Order: sequence, then C-alpha cells, then structure tokens
Amino acid sequence: MKILITGAAGFIGYHLSKKLFSQDDCELIVGIDNLNDYYDINLKIDRKSQLEKNAKFIFYKLDLLDKDGLKGLFDQYNFDIVINLAAQAGVRYSIMQPQKYIDSNINGFLNLLECCKDFPIKHLIYASSSSVYGGNKKVPFSVNDSVDHPVSLYASTKKANELMAHTYSNLYSIPTTGLRFFTVYGPWGRPDMAYFSFTKNILEGLPIDIFNGGKMERDFTYIDDIVSGISRLIDKAPEKNENWDEVTSPRSESWAPYRILNIGNNNPVKLKDFIHAIEKSTGKRAKCIDKPMQMGDVKKTYADISELEKLIDFKPKTNIDYGIEKFVSWFKEYYGKE
Repeated sequence: MKILITGAAGFIGYHLSKKLFSQDDCELIVGIDNLNDYYDINLKIDRKSQLEKNAKFIFYKLDLLDKDGLKGLFDQYNFDIVINLAAQAGVRYSIMQPQKYIDSNINGFLNLLECCKDFPIKHLIYASSSSVYGGNKKVPFSVNDSVDHPVSLYASTKKANELMAHTYSNLYSIPTTGLRFFTVYGPWGRPDMAYFSFTKNILEGLPIDIFNGGKMERDFTYIDDIVSGISRLIDKAPEKNENWDEVTSPRSESWAPYRILNIGNNNPVKLKDFIHAIEKSTGKRAKCIDKPMQMGDVKKTYADISELEKLIDFKPKTNIDYGIEKFVSWFKEYYGKE
C-alpha cells in the first residue's frame, strides 16, 4: 500500500506513521504538513526528523489549501489509502481565530476530497472529534446520537467534515470513515492540551488553572490505543448498503460507502483525578487556581465504542496512571526537566 498521511508532523500523524512502518503491506508513507506555528514548531520538526530516518517515509511541506501541490502528489504516487489528520485544532482557539478553521478544516478538506475523487483510492480515513456531541447530556456518546448542537466553531467544522465526506461517498463512491477522537494524550503530544501545560507548570512549581472546580470529565485515550485502532481500520473500508434506511438503520452509516466511529477509552476520568496522576508521576503537588467554565467547553465526554468493538474488536489497554507516567517520562527527557 501507498499511504498519504496529512498532518504527519502532528501528534497522531507521527505515532501512526511509526506504527505503520512495521506493517509488511505498507510500501510507502507520504507525509505532508504545513508546519504552522499554532504551537512550538520545533516539536513538529523533531517529530518529522524522527520519521525521516525510516526509508518508507517521504515528507513534503504542503498545505491542504495548495490545490495544485496536492493534486501533483496524488498524480505522482497513486495512493491506495488517505488518512487525513491535518486540521486547525483547539476548541478555545476557534473562538479567537474562526477564519483559520474555515480555511484549514473546511476548504482544505474539500481539496482533499476533490483529489480522492479525481484519483480514486481504496479508503479515506479522516479525523472528526468528540466535540461534535456539543451540549449533549446523554452519556456515553453514541455515533447514533444527534450532533446538531455544537458549542464551538471547531466542533462545527468537524461535523461539516462528516457531511462533506458523506456527499462525496454518495456522489463518487469514495469509501470514507470518520473517527471521532476523544482527548488523545501521550508522549510527543500537543503543547496546547491541558495535560501538557499541567505537567510543565507542576514541574516548574507554577500554578495551573482549574476550570469548573476540576469536576469536568474527559475520556482520555492513550496514543498507542488510538493508532492501533486506526491501523486496523485501514483494510475495513465501508461498502455500499442498498438496504440502509433512515428509520431502522444506524445513522452513523449510509447507503453510500460511509461510516462514523467513536474511538476513545470508554472510561471518563475527572479532571482532578487526572491532575493527581500527574502529581504522582512528577512527585510534586499542583498549585491550583480555580476558574469558571470557558466558552466552548463541555462538562463531560464519554465514548460509546461498541461499533468499533464489533468491527475490529477494539479494546483500549492503557490506564491513566500508566499513560501519564509514560508522558511525564518523555516530557522530562525531551525538555531536560526534573
């Protein structure tokens, strides 16, 4: 297989590429990334440098908005699989910089879909997000629940991606799988995520901001579990189902070759317990500053992963204590912290 991974210098893209290197049926991974400065670009460059040590990997600095550059890659490599992990991330940042989300997450994704139409592929897997569940109070979140009440522009763009993918699956028979990720964490993670800044500040003796009294819950999912799931989905492309109907069939599927899946830990953790795990791993106490809920935030995320279990027998293996210990160990080594 020849595989295109967008956002390859990002957190999930980096780990997924490393995972796929070990698979015999993976002939080549072409990774693209625009290396933007949303967070420390040096971290992205270091991830890229690690990947370029493997002969199966080729990197191009390329933005999804570059239509001609993207089409040139598809024409040159004749990809079998496309995995889209490139996006402008961050719920809170989407409130401050909405245009960046339309450019990257909507227009960029459209360019990718057009390439998949013009250069047919076997399977497009793309990143959606648990944020699409918005203000939903029923838990755990099921892929068959309504996602009509987003609370951030980021969430809206991810729902839009699912709708766009369905359109192209329907019109052009492109097999698409959208993955709703639930709070992914681990080594080489994103500095804009709370666990990253919590660890940094706790190690440096600086205070951390705790929103909503630490009562919020997140379905924290370790990176190894995430990439294991993605890699096993590659050859599970959805197929057309002429018997599908909107009354009795799962709303996460379609008559088109289209599918939506949750990929999470199925075990939400209170924020205060998550902080306690960081304290244990660092051997230092956190200095907490209470803050109210922020715009665009939700109180709880909780993944129903039953559909993923049925499809690939997906069972997350990593508990929060082990996952945080691995992250803190990496953080200390990478940044020279004690």
